[in-house]
Amino acid sequence: MAKKSTYKFKTEVQQILNLIINSLYSNQEVFLREIISNASDAIDRLRFKAQTDASLLRDDPEFKIKVTADKKRHILQVSDNGIGMTREELVTNVGTIAHSGTEEFVKALEKSKGVATPELIGQFGVGFYSAFMVAEEITILSKAAGSETAHLWQSRGDGAYSIQETEKISRGTDIILKLKDQGDDGEDYTDELRIRSIVKKHSDFISYPICMDVEKTEPVKDEEGKDVEILDKDGKKMPKTEKGVVEETLNSMKAIWTRPKDEVSDEEYNEFYKHLTHDFADPMERLHIKLEGAMEYYALLYIPSKPPFSFLNREKKHGIELYSKRVFIMHECEDLMPEYLRFVKGVVDSSDLDLNVSREILQQNQIVKNIQKNLVLKILDLLGNMDKEKYETFYENFGATLKEGVHTDWSNKEKIADLLRYKTTKSDGKMISLEEYIKNMKPDQKEIYYLIGEKASTLMNSPALEQLKEKEYEVLLMTDFADEWVVQSLPEYKQKKFRSAEKGDLDFEKIDEDKKESLANLFEHIKKLLEEKVKDVKPSTRLKDSVACLAGDSYDMGSYMEKILKATGQDSGSSKRILEINMGHPVVEKLNAMFGENQEDQRIDDYIRLIYDMAVISEGGKIDDPGNFSKMVGHMMAGSLE
Repeated sequence: MAKKSTYKFKTEVQQILNLIINSLYSNQEVFLREIISNASDAIDRLRFKAQTDASLLRDDPEFKIKVTADKKRHILQVSDNGIGMTREELVTNVGTIAHSGTEEFVKALEKSKGVATPELIGQFGVGFYSAFMVAEEITILSKAAGSETAHLWQSRGDGAYSIQETEKISRGTDIILKLKDQGDDGEDYTDELRIRSIVKKHSDFISYPICMDVEKTEPVKDEEGKDVEILDKDGKKMPKTEKGVVEETLNSMKAIWTRPKDEVSDEEYNEFYKHLTHDFADPMERLHIKLEGAMEYYALLYIPSKPPFSFLNREKKHGIELYSKRVFIMHECEDLMPEYLRFVKGVVDSSDLDLNVSREILQQNQIVKNIQKNLVLKILDLLGNMDKEKYETFYENFGATLKEGVHTDWSNKEKIADLLRYKTTKSDGKMISLEEYIKNMKPDQKEIYYLIGEKASTLMNSPALEQLKEKEYEVLLMTDFADEWVVQSLPEYKQKKFRSAEKGDLDFEKIDEDKKESLANLFEHIKKLLEEKVKDVKPSTRLKDSVACLAGDSYDMGSYMEKILKATGQDSGSSKRILEINMGHPVVEKLNAMFGENQEDQRIDDYIRLIYDMAVISEGGKIDDPGNFSKMVGHMMAGSLE
């Protein structure tokens, strides 16, 4: 046997291993589901690859997964004849975790009071490592399809693993668990009935046979000497044989999506979802479709109850599993589901697709385009028909993603708009639909008013809303980065135009031209003093109580979007805004009087800078010189207390 090389786990892997091994895991049996699921994926990949390279199958074309239990040695083994792994793939797939999430995992574990629940394991994509909950040592023996070389991977979960070249006759992967001593009250995962129960519960729908060797006694004879049929615990006939060991299939292998809906239980639907997604929580909703006619396909789609940890990673692939006549074609087929619905998981099986279809051909395939169109409509209808409480939960998790569709899916823009929800200045923190907003509009209100920013609480107190509140107009409080694209792509809803509360003149009141003229010199001085910060100084039509606010022209980028672009290092162009002044405010009147008496008074410029800083702070921005701002406020307070 070749020389053994020892490596240390990546730091994040070891941290997670320590957490899993030393925490209380509430459902240990799912480790077997994870291993079997990985075996099924390995066969899927080989089955797809063999469509263009049949030599990979060689003399072993019958796929299966085999579970072997050695009660005396306390060893459990799961073997597959799938695609196998090279040395490099063993290091990549087992020695590292594909995404960074250790810190978040630790926080989530602390929040769950140290209990690594199945939901937590599934959310962070560390299912394989849960095998260390029951195993003191794990050995992986793998030979990649088409390779003459096999490799042996071993670890005790103690910070290191070893890899060495070895011998293996057949392709595929063996996962060998040296089980821990569970004690008198612990689970025995080498027990035949226990294995049967776990496979039946979690993996019955795996489309490849999950086999196990079972011992049989001599055939039972009746009084006439004829064999009596022996049934297993599920009522299936046992193969007739002489006494000894026979290989028995433990799962039904029924493609759940091809079965009639009334023949599939909620438990079966949920278990299939967990197998498909490696999520340990039940899905929020499901959609089971069978379409017959000019185009035929099955679809079983799910909406998760919460987003996985990697959901916000835009580089993470999304999509639906694609099959043709129950034969796997492609993982994460993005052409079946648009990106704004990337939270949808599931399977599509079309009998009209060729088994050897390539990704390039798939992108041009009219059948796939038609399937996507139909599925999108079905999903949007499903969301629209959810009960209010469930939809609120969905929207909290996936609403920001759904909004992307307003900008990208023009054919369904109105349907998506119906699904949007926002807090408003009158909704007491609750989310309402655009339709509800329109029903609440004042008789004289012509437009839908909105304000975009980081926090609803900050927006609620924005000076830009003062005149709108005075008129008792409701304002949508938009707090997602996607909302800027929503209002750009959705200029109106139900024939009501959207209008920003911070852009352009609101035209509620006519400007007092005489007063404007009396302040012209002061406004010109303010504009000159702040020319590096503002592009204009104007009298305001939106202020009622505040001295000033920052606003933009109707075509300007919103302040929140500008802030996001700056935070991501992107050049957002000119950041100058318009400083709007409340001409009727006492501070403005006194400042104008000071300016008329002595334009050289240093206090005037200090007060102007203070007014500008107040405008920045009022919209949740950061000022350039907080120290000077604090000093100025202190001086003003001291003066008012004299």
